Amino acid sequence: MAKRGKSRGETAGDWLSDRAVRLLIGAALRLPYAQRLALVGWAMRRVVAPLAGYRARALANLAHVFPQMPLAERRRIATGVAENVGRTLIENYSGAEFTDRMAQLPLQGEGVAALEAARAAGQPVILVTGHFGNYEAGRAALVARGYDIGGLYRPMKNSYFNAHYVKTMESFGGPVFAQGRRGTAGFVRHLRAGGMLVLLFDQHVRKEPVLDFMGQPARTPTSSADLALRYGALLLPFYATRGEDGVSFTVELEAPVPHGAPEDMMQALNDGLAARVRARPEQWFWFHNRWKGAGDGPGKKVPRKSR
Repeated sequence: MAKRGKSRGETAGDWLSDRAVRLLIGAALRLPYAQRLALVGWAMRRVVAPLAGYRARALANLAHVFPQMPLAERRRIATGVAENVGRTLIENYSGAEFTDRMAQLPLQGEGVAALEAARAAGQPVILVTGHFGNYEAGRAALVARGYDIGGLYRPMKNSYFNAHYVKTMESFGGPVFAQGRRGTAGFVRHLRAGGMLVLLFDQHVRKEPVLDFMGQPARTPTSSADLALRYGALLLPFYATRGEDGVSFTVELEAPVPHGAPEDMMQALNDGLAARVRARPEQWFWFHNRWKGAGDGPGKKVPRKSR
């Protein structure tokens, strides 16, 4: 086998960190399912998140959104966030053990009937979600019921890690497309053919409109709304919420977002996700720089007061 060449931007640190992650994943996969989730959750909570600065970022974001929240509570949430991220990581590497479990999950919510009707009619569907719980649990539950669902992903900066992480996304079924001209073209072809796709909408994207998220201004990409309008697709929010046991999930499909102005559609999605984050803050990915760069620039909107 030919050796993998070192591409532009890769560093020895990238290689070493990927080796460490691979060793952790390999060791964890030797354990029974529940024990491996507990191990990687612990490693992320106690080692990776503090050393990588993720915990500090989560605490800063929590202080930004909840300035009156006691420090002890912000620390508790940040710890829970790291635990959820670690469990999500190893779940996504657990292959058939994970997908077989997700196949048993019932689908709940108003959106179930709408999704079934869209499939019967051959209508394109854009399933939208956030970095909450483990969204791959929801996709796996739908794929197990015969839905062919593709995904669009943002390649990770560490290309060594990205190479094998993409394979885990492909293992759930349905094509996956990398962000960029080539990936977007494939993504659109799949949608135009009446396909179903998953998009995550809760990351900062430069030059996008500033909307309200959690009572604070946040640049919010309108791509999912734009695509839904352009191709007559159903825009359907879905979420997989982790259970108290740390292993099970509840999969809910919300009512479709009515077509209208793209920013209004995205604000509805922001509001829906915000309600879930307020109820279970430890399950959202507070490690993101979600609110950066939202205080100036074109397209700024005055955020609404949170209730």
